[in-house]
Amino acid sequence: MNPLPLPQASKRRRMRKKRGPKAAAVRRGTRSVFMLLACYVLTSYIVLPFAWRVVEGKAFADAPTLTENRIGIPGDPLNVALIGEREEVIRALLLAGWQPADPLTLKTVLSTAASILLNRPYPTAPVSNLYLWDRKQDLAFQKMTGKRPTQRHHVRLWLAPPDGGDGLLAVTPRNGGRPLWIGAATFDRTVGFNRFTGQLTHHIDPAIDAERDTLMGDLRAAKQLVELLRVHDMNTNTEGRNAQGDRYVTDGDLALGIIHSANTPQE
Repeated sequence: MNPLPLPQASKRRRMRKKRGPKAAAVRRGTRSVFMLLACYVLTSYIVLPFAWRVVEGKAFADAPTLTENRIGIPGDPLNVALIGEREEVIRALLLAGWQPADPLTLKTVLSTAASILLNRPYPTAPVSNLYLWDRKQDLAFQKMTGKRPTQRHHVRLWLAPPDGGDGLLAVTPRNGGRPLWIGAATFDRTVGFNRFTGQLTHHIDPAIDAERDTLMGDLRAAKQLVELLRVHDMNTNTEGRNAQGDRYVTDGDLALGIIHSANTPQE
């Protein structure tokens, strides 16, 4: 006498029993990983940034000496300025050994991640966008230190409004009507997580004055500056944290370099 065929549902139950508790544990673990990942993305990239903006953002909204990230969280202090046409600024930085940063795209972000994981250099890696006068940086340059992709010098520059932006042109009597660029120079020392939101990011060295002086020193060594001035107490925020939660300390001074016209040093 042949046994009656089992219903389809009974076959599935028997198959599950054959797989045993190990397969069920794997399925539960996979679901848990996806749920944790979803919670991380929701919390770090949506909930916390919005909450931080509501709680703390307005306290710095009117500070003219700080950059901001895209949702208004205070970023790096402004500590450098250059006077020159756009082409002159670009050429001066190139001659000083700095490279333009690639645009921030999915491709360049993945290339950055690969360079960090494989510990290989990426001399033109993108920088995150910071904002001044309601727009992201107009220029971004960097200089690698050795072959480690996690460490680099970098500067973001914004073209100042025609009126000089907060009276900055008042300290540049010999600019000859040339454009003013103001920026934030910092040194990336490592890669980690944003202390406020949990996002992956570079962390800067607290001594931002050293990076200000490094940039101007490189430009001077390349004979690209006709004059180097210092604006004392430009930044009253001499100690604080940027949008990544990194601490910074500064004397509050801004270094102002006037670039040689047409990048031609005068004898």
